[in-house]
Amino acid sequence: MAARQIVLDTETTGLDASNGDRVVEIGCIELLNRRVGERGFHQYLNPERDIEEGAAKVHGLTLEFLSDKPRFADIAAEFLDYLAGAELIIHNADFDVGFLDAELKHAGLGALRGHVSGVVDTLSMARELHPGKRNSLDALCERYAIDNAHRTLHGAQLDARLLADVYLAMTRGQESLVIELDTPAAAAAAAARLDASKLEVLKASKEEEAAHQAYLDALDKAAKGGASVWRKLQP
Repeated sequence: MAARQIVLDTETTGLDASNGDRVVEIGCIELLNRRVGERGFHQYLNPERDIEEGAAKVHGLTLEFLSDKPRFADIAAEFLDYLAGAELIIHNADFDVGFLDAELKHAGLGALRGHVSGVVDTLSMARELHPGKRNSLDALCERYAIDNAHRTLHGAQLDARLLADVYLAMTRGQESLVIELDTPAAAAAAAARLDASKLEVLKASKEEEAAHQAYLDALDKAAKGGASVWRKLQP
């Protein structure tokens, strides 16, 4: 079965779910074996309360725009069905999970973690990979050469897609050359059967070479020594 992950982001009326702030937008991107899948999930929501001025400046959503949108309880079953059994990828996960737990409680449903296989916090991951550096989504996009020029306002679906690209860049190299096999022994046996002399060599296109150089430029920025080891190894 494909390894299914859901990259998730929310926008809210404010910063404190325990004080009655609500979710106004949910955006999800599906990853299947590290490839973007076809099933996304995006929904604007009527929060049935005012939106704080600071929050509105971040995401640009107004109560007037949201007034005819469904309430969370109206889409909760569809949302949980979409998430069922997947691993969630979230930036600053405590914030989004806290808000979604509050919404699920309002709807009379169980906590979010009871419906998914786990939650990965990319903010914690980034802090481990890049200690002492800025690790906002915008900072990570810059570090990994991901184009976010169109991100003038926060938006759950847009931010989920950017986070998907960031997550794949952050975890590049963790996947095996043999990724479809279930056990380490099976993977080792398959690798032993590979005859490298029979593998076709495909040269990178100009576009792929340019993308590779852009990625190396991003690594150079993150490298404390000024140049990444990959750049030093280039002929």
